[in-house]
Amino acid sequence: MFSKFFIDRPRLAIVTSIVMVLLGLMAIIVLPISQYPQITPPQIVVKTTYPGANAGVLVDTVAVPIENKINGVENMLYMSSTSDDSGNYNLTITFNVGADPDISQVKVQNRLQQVTSDLPEIVNQQGVDVTTQNPNILGLLVLRSPNKTYDNLFLSNYAYTNLQNPLARVKGVGDVQVFGPQYSMRIWLDTQKITSLNLDSNDIINAVKQQNVQASVGSIGATPSSKQTNMVLSLTAKGLLNSVTDFENIVVATDKNGSLVYLKDVAKVELGADIYSLKSNYKNEPAVVIAINQTPNSNSLEIMKNIKKEIKNLSQHFPDDMDLSVSYDSTAYVSASIDSIIETLVITFGLVVLVTYVFLQKVRTTLIPLFTIPVSLIATFIIIYMLGFDINILTLFAMILAIGLVVDDAIIVVERVQYLMLYEKLSAYEASVKAMKQISGAIVATTFVLLSIFIPVGLMAGITGKIYQQFAVAIATSVVFSAINALTLSPALCAILLKPETGKEPTGFFKYFDKMLEWFKDKYLSAVTFFTQRLLFTVLAVTGTIFLIWLSLKYTPTSFLPNEDQGIIFANVQLKDTASINQTENVLHDLTEQALKIDGVDYAITVAGYSILGGRGENVALGVIGLKPWKDRKTKQTSSSAITQILTQKFSNNKIAAINFFAPPSIPGVGQSDGLSFELLASEGN
Repeated sequence: MFSKFFIDRPRLAIVTSIVMVLLGLMAIIVLPISQYPQITPPQIVVKTTYPGANAGVLVDTVAVPIENKINGVENMLYMSSTSDDSGNYNLTITFNVGADPDISQVKVQNRLQQVTSDLPEIVNQQGVDVTTQNPNILGLLVLRSPNKTYDNLFLSNYAYTNLQNPLARVKGVGDVQVFGPQYSMRIWLDTQKITSLNLDSNDIINAVKQQNVQASVGSIGATPSSKQTNMVLSLTAKGLLNSVTDFENIVVATDKNGSLVYLKDVAKVELGADIYSLKSNYKNEPAVVIAINQTPNSNSLEIMKNIKKEIKNLSQHFPDDMDLSVSYDSTAYVSASIDSIIETLVITFGLVVLVTYVFLQKVRTTLIPLFTIPVSLIATFIIIYMLGFDINILTLFAMILAIGLVVDDAIIVVERVQYLMLYEKLSAYEASVKAMKQISGAIVATTFVLLSIFIPVGLMAGITGKIYQQFAVAIATSVVFSAINALTLSPALCAILLKPETGKEPTGFFKYFDKMLEWFKDKYLSAVTFFTQRLLFTVLAVTGTIFLIWLSLKYTPTSFLPNEDQGIIFANVQLKDTASINQTENVLHDLTEQALKIDGVDYAITVAGYSILGGRGENVALGVIGLKPWKDRKTKQTSSSAITQILTQKFSNNKIAAINFFAPPSIPGVGQSDGLSFELLASEGN
């Protein structure tokens, strides 16, 4: 008999269980941690810029050729693009759930190679970027000067120069986006002067290109040279221009008599920003916002931990009066959720052990489930690791449910061995062997019954099947390991730990508990006898119960997953198409003031000129309202949904801008939270 082999060799059963636990613990250490399974369809983002082009020109010359060629790429679900009046083009291709993002990126790049000849030359010079991107924002960093020593342009340029690349090198970071301009040499032409000199803007551009070059002037004494040459000197010349004075002295025209026209004669040259249509603020004070996106299938908690370490290292080299901090951290919600699940897991385990002790009333018999439950649960992570899953809310929730299932097998074995020892006066060894002959088949049968319930759940198609796949696998695997323990470890421990019954009557609490249990048992048997003798009444009662369940399912509101307070609210702001960046900033200033007055709001970040729904433009903006920690928001009025409703009511009648507030979805990338509807406001050319 299978179980007798381990009863005769208890050390083998114990060592096997220890190995399973060690492998499970090793898997737990290396497994990635996330809020939910990776169900967001992988996305490939294509970006390029056409300087000077408006949205209409971008659509005709860039969007149409690229999208016609990429359309229909293997495993593609759909694609969407944004073209704005600043010359920015952004195409997002969404692929089927489960598609390899790296392979999908290669396929998109291969398609793009076939269309580069159809794109404007200046677009090819700017370059077409193809990246794999997770659409979910991992975090928002804020770079600011608390005492306002530095302006937004200096901070933004510092972020591009000194922060973007180090942050992008953090393992797992997919994209680092700085919401701000860089230093650029601005040339403001005097149209009257260039017209009077019979020049145009192209003449100025060509002059700048020709005289702003890195020239190779060779060397002196290099071969071929005379035999007397004993030295070689490399020559250098002034290369790319990098100061206002250098640009001002560019010659843009010459006359027949030798007179020169310099750039400073026909234009104003200054060191300014490359764009003026993107401005960000933190609590209505100048700041630069940096968005962090992670790569697919990466450990968000580990990434954010490493980002904070990198920020600490970078801060050591900051000039005085400069501060970089993590404003929005999406992993805070993940950590809080997982901590709550783990707390529930520990409480559940303790309650199961307590109930087992109360019913079995012996420490030795309680030790057997106490040993076998952790083995079944921890060993489950071996399979989770082998299948490429991760630790998330659903896998941990499966562990909570599994505790009640895996304890049953151990209790069945213990109770049967105790029964045989008490009523047939067998030794622990003999009772263990006989008990396993009697109940091994039942343990295997009940295991297959449970598997027939959970395995089909793991085979469901679509996003629903994907999200519950890990849940089903985790709970099914724990049941299998529980059955294995019930056939190996549990009988071996019974043969070692259990002692013959003394026949001593229980006293104290256990005496009253046994009497109450006996009373409930009698009442239960009476109820069963009553219903078995009245079949028609039983059928009607069951039918009525099913009907009530059907009614409750029909009229109860439904959702993909329950809405949860994630401590953040996003705002999409759109003004009229003709609105300027100044009008947009005024709206954002009012939005921040109103938001900070609401109880439960911690901070407000605004980015004028950028929208997560409408691309870029002077008439669009992004708002991020951060809420205080959950421990400081315990009332209903300070919940995310309540604050969202307050903000919506405050700005619902705004005649200048359309402002829509929404919380991030419970599952990133799927649906939206709080039941608030908002229209997808897009810029011209979408």
